[in-house]
Amino acid sequence: MTRDELVFIPLGGVGEIGMNMAAYGFGPEENRKWLIVDCGVTFAGPEQPGIDLIMADPGFLEDQGDNVMGLVLTHAHEDHYGAVLDLWPAFDRPVFATKFAAAMLKAKRAMEGIVEHIDVNIFKPGAPFELGPFLVEGINVAHSIPESCSLLITTPVGRIIHTGDWKLEENPVSGDPTDIERFKQIGAEPGPLALICDSTNALKEGTSPTEREIAINLERLVASAEQRVVVTSFASNLGRMISVARAAQKAGRQVVLSGRSMHRIATIGRELGLLDGIEPFLDHDAFKHLPRKKVLLLCTGSQGEPRAAIARISKQTHPAISLDRGDTLIFSSWAIPGNEREVIDIQNRLIDMGIKVITNSDELVHVTGHPRRDELRQLYDWVKPDVLVPVHGEPAHLVAHEKLARAEQIPNVFGARNGDMVRLMPEPELSRTEIPVGELYLDGDILCTPNQSGVRGRKRLSYAGIVAVSLCVGNDGNLRGKPKSYIDGLPELEDDTPNAYDVVDQAVRGVFSGMPAKRRKNPEALAEAVRRAVRGDLNAWWGRKPNVKILLHQI
Repeated sequence: MTRDELVFIPLGGVGEIGMNMAAYGFGPEENRKWLIVDCGVTFAGPEQPGIDLIMADPGFLEDQGDNVMGLVLTHAHEDHYGAVLDLWPAFDRPVFATKFAAAMLKAKRAMEGIVEHIDVNIFKPGAPFELGPFLVEGINVAHSIPESCSLLITTPVGRIIHTGDWKLEENPVSGDPTDIERFKQIGAEPGPLALICDSTNALKEGTSPTEREIAINLERLVASAEQRVVVTSFASNLGRMISVARAAQKAGRQVVLSGRSMHRIATIGRELGLLDGIEPFLDHDAFKHLPRKKVLLLCTGSQGEPRAAIARISKQTHPAISLDRGDTLIFSSWAIPGNEREVIDIQNRLIDMGIKVITNSDELVHVTGHPRRDELRQLYDWVKPDVLVPVHGEPAHLVAHEKLARAEQIPNVFGARNGDMVRLMPEPELSRTEIPVGELYLDGDILCTPNQSGVRGRKRLSYAGIVAVSLCVGNDGNLRGKPKSYIDGLPELEDDTPNAYDVVDQAVRGVFSGMPAKRRKNPEALAEAVRRAVRGDLNAWWGRKPNVKILLHQI
């Protein structure tokens, strides 16, 4: 007789920061129903030139067909909801989101001109709803974006708390505090419980600083600035936007916004009443007309994005905003792993301009929305889990979380990675690499696998350039006319020195003078001989082997 099981499979976000996507399966092994939690992106780094976004490959879910019940979003950060509009229309299954997350999806769809429709259902924390065999309840948690939720998922064989991103904060600047009483109630209720828990700050002891502490420091820094003040932060951090706006108002400054995502968040915040009491923001065109002591600019680009406002300001290419020596810029953010170099470059350019740059290394101007070790211990104590699986983190974070959970005597702790399957109930067990997982790249307007993306070719081109040689060859195997070459990415030397074009021309002619005429009549053999000769001679001249393409035309 087959038995019902409750299993967890991370499809993304476990072993990396970002790209969060979790699958919970209930039922017998041969016929499970699946609940999906979050559908996020991560941002490409230098090793993926030209790629805009990376997301988890949902191939496993596509194979499940009608057994996929739906998608529940914990909150509206890009690493948790940013892939919904790209991936989920293909599933034709409902999406469940809070009012704020639904508004973010709607605005994102309008801004990006996406025509595909998805069915979005609004849920409220504390009001359970059914998805197939799953009963799902949102639980308020404090985070750096409004209406963040943990999820209590109840099935006939046991319960799960999927924490999402959370921290303990009794009086957040924006949104509701973490619902401590509900977590305590869950811990007191009978039945086995699994905790699938955020690991981002598992390396840090103590308790995370609060947004109120950041607000106090921002007030002091803004009040003491002698000229213009610029703050760059995560656009989605509405609480930080409110802290900055209140600091500006107290110092008699008007807030100017720059960046589409800043305007989008502010508009949604106004519509939902989350910015009540905050004076209207001005567009960046007003910046140059305000006195230096009366303006505060809040702008995008805290992660070094090349087209964002602060990057353009640092390069002095922004159409409406320029800074002067003595102005102050506050980086009220942290660099996501992989973005550090770009952020440092922006800061250095600003420092060279005479701008006073303040980061979290100088003052407490940013705090993450994730729990430190004492907060994790507190949650364990409240909910008393039988099973714990660390998620949302790189290997260092996950392993630190595992060790902490074992030290706190949690009975079953599993260090899973993307593609592993954890049987949560009954008889908890970890099975490695049960499910094929991978990534999809958003390359311009095309969604593709890494192998389809052309990234490997771009990396080769960036390292050694390209040489294309066009040859016209007769049926007798002899050249017709002068070979034509296109060269890009190779050294360009002075006119009186042999250059790459000379080397290519000599290599081509060497093949035709040394290769028997009978063999030259074979176009494939001739093209390969020319390619090898050109590549070899350029390597002897340069010390590197470029990418060589031969275009052979028979006439």
